[in-house]
Amino acid sequence: MRRAGCISIGGEPVCIVGGDIADQMKKKNAASEKVQAKKMSAEAADREAATSSRPCTPPQTSWFEFLLDVSLLEAHLQKGCPDPPPVQLIIQFLEQASKPTVNEQNQVQPPTDNKRNRTLKLLALKVAAHLKWDLDVLEKCLSVPVLNMLLNELLCVSKVPPGTKHIDLDLASLPPTTAMAVMLYNRWAIRTIVQSSFPVKPVKQGPLQPNVMNQMQQEKELTENILKVLKEQAEDSLTVLEEAIKLKKAFYVHTMRTLDLLAADPGVVNGETENSTAGLMISFEEVQCQVCYDLGAFYFQQGPTNPVNYEKARDHFFNTKQLVAKIGAASAHCSIDEKRLAGYCQACSVLAPSNLAAVQSTTYSQIHKFMKTGNYQGVLNIFYDDNFNGNLPDQFRQSVLRELFQKVQQGNDALTEVCYKICACNTVRDILRGKSITVQFHQLFMTPSKEKIDYLLEVCSRSLKVDEASETERRTMASFLKSLCMGIEDLQLVFMISSHNLFMKLLTDDERKMLVDQIRQRTSHTNLCTKPVTSFYDIPASASVTIGQLEHQLILTVDPWRIRQILIELHGMTSDSQFWMVSNKWEVPTIYSGIILGIKDILARDLVYILLAKGLHCSAIKDFPHAKQLLAACLELVTEFSPKLRQVMLNEMLLLDVYTHEAGPGANGDRPPTELISRVRGYLEMRIPDIPLRQVVAEECVAFLLNWRENEYLTLQAPSSMVQSNPYVKLGHLLAATCKELSGPDSRRTAKELWEVVVQICSVSNQHKRSSDGRISLIKNRDSTMGIMYRSELLSFIKKLREPQVLTTLLSLFVKLHNLREDIVNDITAEHISIWPANIPNLQAVDFDAVAVTIKELVNYTLKINVNNHSWLIIQADIYFASNQYSAALNYYLQAGAVSSDYFTKQVPPEVYTDQVIKRMIKCCSMLNCHTQVAILCQFLREVDYKTAFKALQEQNSHDAMDSYYEYIWDVTLLEYLTHLHHKRGEIDKRQIAIKAIGQPELNSSNPEEVLQLAAQRRKKTFLQAMAKLYF
Repeated sequence: MRRAGCISIGGEPVCIVGGDIADQMKKKNAASEKVQAKKMSAEAADREAATSSRPCTPPQTSWFEFLLDVSLLEAHLQKGCPDPPPVQLIIQFLEQASKPTVNEQNQVQPPTDNKRNRTLKLLALKVAAHLKWDLDVLEKCLSVPVLNMLLNELLCVSKVPPGTKHIDLDLASLPPTTAMAVMLYNRWAIRTIVQSSFPVKPVKQGPLQPNVMNQMQQEKELTENILKVLKEQAEDSLTVLEEAIKLKKAFYVHTMRTLDLLAADPGVVNGETENSTAGLMISFEEVQCQVCYDLGAFYFQQGPTNPVNYEKARDHFFNTKQLVAKIGAASAHCSIDEKRLAGYCQACSVLAPSNLAAVQSTTYSQIHKFMKTGNYQGVLNIFYDDNFNGNLPDQFRQSVLRELFQKVQQGNDALTEVCYKICACNTVRDILRGKSITVQFHQLFMTPSKEKIDYLLEVCSRSLKVDEASETERRTMASFLKSLCMGIEDLQLVFMISSHNLFMKLLTDDERKMLVDQIRQRTSHTNLCTKPVTSFYDIPASASVTIGQLEHQLILTVDPWRIRQILIELHGMTSDSQFWMVSNKWEVPTIYSGIILGIKDILARDLVYILLAKGLHCSAIKDFPHAKQLLAACLELVTEFSPKLRQVMLNEMLLLDVYTHEAGPGANGDRPPTELISRVRGYLEMRIPDIPLRQVVAEECVAFLLNWRENEYLTLQAPSSMVQSNPYVKLGHLLAATCKELSGPDSRRTAKELWEVVVQICSVSNQHKRSSDGRISLIKNRDSTMGIMYRSELLSFIKKLREPQVLTTLLSLFVKLHNLREDIVNDITAEHISIWPANIPNLQAVDFDAVAVTIKELVNYTLKINVNNHSWLIIQADIYFASNQYSAALNYYLQAGAVSSDYFTKQVPPEVYTDQVIKRMIKCCSMLNCHTQVAILCQFLREVDYKTAFKALQEQNSHDAMDSYYEYIWDVTLLEYLTHLHHKRGEIDKRQIAIKAIGQPELNSSNPEEVLQLAAQRRKKTFLQAMAKLYF
């Protein structure tokens, strides 16, 4: 007996009853299994095919893998699409190499100079070498700080001595790769300055986290610091590049191979890496072409400040054009945008014409001349003709209109009519070319008048000669006139158009009749409606266009009321925008931005931020009236809801008032009003908690009090809490105390406190020392945190001072500190030098290089304040003398004597021309081979130095006037020696000159002492005047 059962086939239960059914089910089961097997094998095959055809993305190579295997880099860069790309590798390598370290005391230290970091920097250089040092690529992908670090590393490996000014280098005598590195750095410097002048609209982002904002702010500040240095060194960069294009030889730049050789043996300074065939050769023409283009772009950018720069730009661009034609546009090592170059050349031909006669016939130059002189009718006449001829590009015509619009927005309302006329000319031209009507025309024609209609019809008539025009032009103009009639509600104005001769010629009788019917229907419809029909010209532009125009106006205006109105309009159009980010030039100090961006009312937030940013910008460019308006409006606004921001604005108003006085009445010597001095004191005494304070306010207040000799207050009344907590107040307190007691019994005690503070500022820790191979960035901050402030901050503060006693005291301090240097050969002299300590406990910690740089900058600054201070001039002369620059030293020694004796018409005071100064002048003349001058100066000493004088007179190879100077000798012994010397040599003519000089009656030894003294003084004065003519 057969039993029924169940089995599972393909996951489905199947019941089996009886044998026949079971047999059938077996057959079905076998068939089903075959189908299922085929189905499953097909799916498996599809999966296999899909898996095998899917590209397998390899994992991204990490930066440390290149550090572990340096040979990996070249293979990676040779790939078609390397991941990470080359520029990203540069960023990663330099980021890792510049990471600060933390010591055992949990203090952040600068990155150490070890093998790992040197290798990472070398890898970054090799990647740049792979890119052939293409600045277009590097500037596009690398930020200013990263590219600055990269190029400074290139200078280091190219053996440019750290701290060396590039202007002092002789490119012709440098190794080829070193010369190219210097050129590359200076090319980047001027290109970066040009690029920074272009406005950049920031990318709109959502709300940012505070840490992200801080990082962005830090990067921005770092970039600004680098740009500041580059701008200060711009003249040097220009000189270097101007000299470079004069070199008629090929240049070589480092390749991956030469960099490998340097890494293998850094001591190879005269080997393969520096000979004339090492590296990648770049022809002289390619280098000159690229450098001329970069110089031209820089001079063009500087043109508005000095029109002469346009002429320099013109010459460089025309040279570039000739070189491009010679070497070809597809040069491997010269990247020139030919369209941009053509534009530059065209602009220069207008701004700095080389041939006036040729330019008179140039339309562009005529328009430029008319715009400059205000002859706008001349511009209109050219536009009338161009509407018919069509020679000027649309972009140029629009740029003329934009320039006029800007003048109107800046308050020149008289140009409103000119704007309409230019816009009408452009509109008619656009219509004839089949283009749409611009938004500007709609806005200007919003309220039509008889004068506007008259002028528009005149332009249409002058732009279209009906008999010669094509059918398309005729129909286009007819459509425009019809649309005007349909858009104007005033029937009198419509009649003016419809009765015009041009209208009658362009429209047929049927078209005119149809238009009249349409106008009648529109009029009757309008009268019956309760709501008037909107005219075509009343339809506003699209929201995005309007917002863009308002943002543009927001950037330009400095009127607080207008700023408020624009923001109200913008917030009425959209509520999700952050209008305080419209311009990347709007900068608010970080300590304020957190409070301002925390304001809940977004309109108030944007308004406060923009008013403050614009106010600070106007203050920075010395536009003090507008700055006062903006900050006053901001103060009035924040008073309503934020006591904290109110105090912030009061502080900024105080800073502005200090700036205003110092730039105006203060510069003329007028003492500030008592009210302003009281407010400055009040700021230093302020004890309101939780108020963010900008350090610059305290710095300016202290400098203000020192400049106006408020030493009593700073010494005795300044709050002790501020003296202890604020470095500038402490420094001002010590300076005031030292100046107050300068001639008193406590001068050494007060001076010692100031001395210790400044010595600490100029001291560095071991980690900050220069490494043995001199690898240090040219723009590297070597300041120490051991003092109350950085050395750069101290120097910046000093440059805000102009009180002579304070500056003399500081100069004296730094001179004394400089003279303590162990390897010093020639001391520098200064006033009050005896009040400072004679030694330093930790002499090795003092960065004497930084002290030397500080003295030079400080003396240069003080001489800008007062070029007639003989003490400061002597210090400058001593500095040049110590650095073996004898001609410059002699120049300043003579200047010191001239200013203290009314240009040598009086006797030079003995405290100015001390024996030490005279001896140094003698040494200068001796080193310049002016031996007769040496002998004459030996008479100026209290005890005549006959030994030196006789030795000098024996010299026959003298570079001065020799016997012409004998009339300035008053010492009879010297004249007798000269007579004997020339007789011995057989020099009859010179012997006669000496005899004539000795025979002067006033030199007779029998004369009274007063006569002899008068003779000596007269000869001293005339000799020094002759020296001044020679060396000034």
